[in-house]
Amino acid sequence: MKTTIFQRIERATTFDFGDVLSKSFELFKKIWVEGLIHILLSIAVVLPILLIVYAPLIPLLLNAQETTYASEFNPFVAFPVVWMIGYFILVFALILVLQVFVTSITVHFFRLCKKEDMGIQEPIGGYFSFIKEATFMKIFMLQLAVVGISIAAMLLCYLPLFYVIVPLNLAIVILAFNPKLTVSELLKASFKLGNKFWLLLFAMMLVSGLIAELGIIACGIGILATVSYVHIAMYYVYKDTVGFEETDFEMNNETLKL
Repeated sequence: MKTTIFQRIERATTFDFGDVLSKSFELFKKIWVEGLIHILLSIAVVLPILLIVYAPLIPLLLNAQETTYASEFNPFVAFPVVWMIGYFILVFALILVLQVFVTSITVHFFRLCKKEDMGIQEPIGGYFSFIKEATFMKIFMLQLAVVGISIAAMLLCYLPLFYVIVPLNLAIVILAFNPKLTVSELLKASFKLGNKFWLLLFAMMLVSGLIAELGIIACGIGILATVSYVHIAMYYVYKDTVGFEETDFEMNNETLKL
């Protein structure tokens, strides 16, 4: 009988901290090259957007440098308030669009983790195929909701941000394996799982993040090769708590037989 993700979260048992770190390291050794490719692709997507964002600011920066005294330069004179408001709205929209493509790349990596971990012949599509599967607008609205929740938490003296950062970090891995969930269901599932194991999840994110930064030892640029370790750890957290439907295994076994 097929169970909903909420039922699976309800009956989920805690994950073994050391076991997750150990399994993540073993899988990382197998797919670190693919992880590096995913990170480089994300950077390639980000750079053009950054150029679009900062291009209008070049005249502003040049004008500021030519001004002898800071008091002589007023950005509100150089650029009308209406222009600046429109610019910031455009930047905000571009960042959300950028996040849609980065999310698709991240989802692709999560699915690659499952494929390599379980040794299944499961099609995971291209790096951006998930946008079509889950729809662009759903991912866009999810990112908008994440930003909105984060801003609201920051306005409440920052402390609530430490709380929401855990469930919000679960949203993408839950989306990766449950693309049919609505935005509200994704957030509900993320907070349900986050609330259940908040302290352990926070510790896992902290430790895996520190491990992922070890690549900085290799002339700094090495961090690009190790940063994917964080995603691998989150994949195992999801697998060991929520897990996958039995029908997934049955379908994959049939594929292997063929």
